[in-house]
Amino acid sequence: MELIPKSPFEKIIAPVSRFIHLEYTGGIVLFLSVIVAIIWANSPFHEAYHHLWDIKFSIGFDDYVLNKPLHIWINDGLMALFFFVIGLELKREFMEGELSTLKKASLPMMAALGGMLVPAAIFFMLNKGLASEHGWGIPMATDIAFALALLSMAGKHIPGSVKVFLSALAVADDLGAVLVIAFFYTSDLNFVPLGIAAVFLLVLIAGNKLGIRSTAFYLLIGIAVWIGFLLSGVHATIAGVLVAFTIPAVTKINENSFSENLRKLSNDFEKEIPNSGLLTTSEQHRTIEQVKSLTLAAETPLQKIEYALHPWVAFIIMPLFALANAGIIIGADFFSALMNPVSIGVISGLIIGKFVGVLLFTWLMVKTGLAQLPDQANWKHITGVALLAGVGFTMSLFISNLAFEQPEFIEQAKYGILIASLIAGISGITLLKSFKKA
Repeated sequence: MELIPKSPFEKIIAPVSRFIHLEYTGGIVLFLSVIVAIIWANSPFHEAYHHLWDIKFSIGFDDYVLNKPLHIWINDGLMALFFFVIGLELKREFMEGELSTLKKASLPMMAALGGMLVPAAIFFMLNKGLASEHGWGIPMATDIAFALALLSMAGKHIPGSVKVFLSALAVADDLGAVLVIAFFYTSDLNFVPLGIAAVFLLVLIAGNKLGIRSTAFYLLIGIAVWIGFLLSGVHATIAGVLVAFTIPAVTKINENSFSENLRKLSNDFEKEIPNSGLLTTSEQHRTIEQVKSLTLAAETPLQKIEYALHPWVAFIIMPLFALANAGIIIGADFFSALMNPVSIGVISGLIIGKFVGVLLFTWLMVKTGLAQLPDQANWKHITGVALLAGVGFTMSLFISNLAFEQPEFIEQAKYGILIASLIAGISGITLLKSFKKA
């Protein structure tokens, strides 16, 4: 039933809107961005590709100017927004979602822990004593957009609980990655801007406690927090997560009050319907404004902001990040170029480490009786999820830029991430597609 007739323009863009709001389409766009980056970097226009990301942009005034290459604005600026959305998602999951109780959170969080510890150990053992050993955090991450896109493509016979399990695992994995970045991939600290950022963060917390629900308030103060972190040496993306946790996540009225008041306002509106005319009466307009206020009171700022930002992150920020970071050179010696400790460590960590870690820790939790498998799921489904967890792309690329200063190590890590994610993705989707609905 169509509640509101669509204009011709709305009918034209409706398919685009439906595409954007499908959960797996972000992964498709991300994949296309990777392909474009690789083709561009290996085309006759490869110099233009590398030159583009070195173009400098400045913001500020007088002596207070941030002058950074486009590559840095994307990795430290736009990705802070990506981490902000991750923070919103984490807070929502901790409050009401799959991480809200110990019983719900235990299995995916332990599976995620196994999927971080084992890959990190494998990479470290293969690079121990080398200049590259600091990259142990690279194979710890799971790319939630790619993994969920592949799971959706595996078929409708996959139980919904398996998707929930993978989502919760990836969210817990994101939390682990954020903590790793904060504690292990932070440069020398400058305490003055960090202290200023902390003050602004306290202002946001106070705003939440005082009942401020304005998006603009959290946006403006949040930018100040981000700048403080950027200048302090703590990676600026951490600011995104911390700011997200200050966003109010409660409604001003409960469901019953909303429903009751909405019915009353609807009755008031009906009483004021004029006999003829295209315009609303002043009384109707007043009622409409009251409905708007009521709707805002029934929304949580957290969910409102998360829903508004999700398309921007999925279809602009993450594809831009992929475009700027996935442009590796594929020459005749591509496979021989993989024969180095960094690439082998990343590939082994993501394919073997993720698979063994997720599956082993899940098995231990179930066998000890501390948790049980998701409803309608079996060990074949968990095996497929463990394979898909090896798709590390976005976060792995991000951590590789933080872990290494040497360009050759970053390139070697990129080779490993792309190959491992490809193998893990194909293996996982092939296995899951082979299962029949019980």
